[in-house]
Amino acid sequence: MKKLIAVSGSPRRNGNTAELLRHAMRGAEDAGAETELVQLYGLKFTGCLSCFYCKRKDVPHGVCALKDDLAPVLQRVKEADALIMGAPIYFMNLSAGMLAFIERLFFSNYIYSEKIPTVFPKPLPHAFFYTMNMTEAHVEQFGMREKLGVYEGSAARLLRAPTESLYAYNTYQFSDYSKYESSIFNEAEKAAYRKEVFPKQCEEAYNIGKALV
Repeated sequence: MKKLIAVSGSPRRNGNTAELLRHAMRGAEDAGAETELVQLYGLKFTGCLSCFYCKRKDVPHGVCALKDDLAPVLQRVKEADALIMGAPIYFMNLSAGMLAFIERLFFSNYIYSEKIPTVFPKPLPHAFFYTMNMTEAHVEQFGMREKLGVYEGSAARLLRAPTESLYAYNTYQFSDYSKYESSIFNEAEKAAYRKEVFPKQCEEAYNIGKALV
């Protein structure tokens, strides 16, 4: 049986990112696959420490030397048949947790060789899910597709498979906007957008999960 691993880089265990990932997992399960959800913010780990153990000639390449909560996750990713990385966008970048995950996964499978660009053991179909307060117009204005495209391009090379992506714009952040200073937003407009658009994005997530496996 094939297996899809969904990695959430959101500190909110049941927020927009997790909801999209769970729809993708249902799609994979309906296609006959086993699924696993990894909540990065429930783990104790760091990003890459630049020890270069993964580049040494006297040890197998592709192994991160750090022994923490992320180490077994990285091993399960190598054994999986599909991977989805979901993260909110904070200050126009991936969340810190997702960046640390990417550092550990990508750098340990990249070696400084023109002949061997990646030591990842097999092609791994994968996708990025992005959730953000920005509108689609903001994404174009600030060049976010180009910025996030750097991660997508790296993923395609190092995981040896094309990258899929899903952008969830203009997310509804609070259960009660009156409790927070958020006057730059129109809650009614955000609520209407979520009601109309978010179900379509959940359906897209479902289809991506199903297609990856």
